[in-house]
Amino acid sequence: MKKLIVSPSPHIHSADSTRKIMRDVLIAMAPAFLVSVWFFGMSVIMLALVGVLACVLTEWLITKFLMKRKSTVSDLSAAVTGVLLALNLPPNSPWWLIAVGAVFSIGVVKMSFGGLGQNIFNPAIAGRVFLLISFPTLMTDWSLPDFWLRASGAGVDAVSGATPLAIVKEGLAGGMTMDEIFAANGFTYSEMLFARIGGSVGEVSAVALIIGFIYLLARKVVKPHIPLAIICTIFIFSGIFWLIDPQYYTDPVFNILTGGVLLGSFFMATDYATSPMGKTAMVIYGVGIGLITVIIRYFGSYPEGISFAILIMNSVVPLLNKYVKPRKFGR
Repeated sequence: MKKLIVSPSPHIHSADSTRKIMRDVLIAMAPAFLVSVWFFGMSVIMLALVGVLACVLTEWLITKFLMKRKSTVSDLSAAVTGVLLALNLPPNSPWWLIAVGAVFSIGVVKMSFGGLGQNIFNPAIAGRVFLLISFPTLMTDWSLPDFWLRASGAGVDAVSGATPLAIVKEGLAGGMTMDEIFAANGFTYSEMLFARIGGSVGEVSAVALIIGFIYLLARKVVKPHIPLAIICTIFIFSGIFWLIDPQYYTDPVFNILTGGVLLGSFFMATDYATSPMGKTAMVIYGVGIGLITVIIRYFGSYPEGISFAILIMNSVVPLLNKYVKPRKFGR
């Protein structure tokens, strides 16, 4: 009787590849990127080009001269990091700022752990936090979208300002109520949705980000568990605080539409290498990100908290993968 030889799993192969997945992510980010170009002008294209070139060049140099192995830049993961980093910066950032962030993201956060799939932290988020801590003035130099300046006929190139989250935190610290802050700054939910507010490049249009996320879902690149867990958690917990004191705490819709919640939930918290594998673990991971975000926004020194929340929960992923495992087939 011949021996039965069984090859190791997996036995079912998918036509997906890293390059194909990363290409879909780039396509999904295109609506937000194009809207940002429309609002902010050519500076967005400059940031994206420098970010992609710096990320690709850093990865190529490390793989060729330090690791001495075949280059991995063709899988497009470095390009995705460059675009994501550009979407996380103020639109008027100098070119060297994103270049420094790209070198840190790829060289320190990604390649020092061995490359794609072995890094613990999301490279783009870690790069943004590194720049925020190292260059806080440049990383908080926000501008209103250039489109609105052209539409209003103002004879200026840019108007600096603060993000809605920063304005609210400063107003509350000065003794103002939420109604007074909204009235003084003319905040409306339609502008937050598609959007006449200062912020990072990728935060300008919630509609564009949602379109990109729907594309990722349709292509089955990501699962909805993590983004929905983050958004629902933020909605519920911020809603509890808002019901307790609506004049001191921002409402749930405001918390979701402002800042980087949608950008972080859709494109960075769902990163394959730094997010859990099982569905239950994904939900726990998302709830953790949402809860930490609300805590930082309400009680921390920074007005935004999604970046720090994702990094903190990235460090918990190995534990989630070890102790919160999917049920084995047949049990």
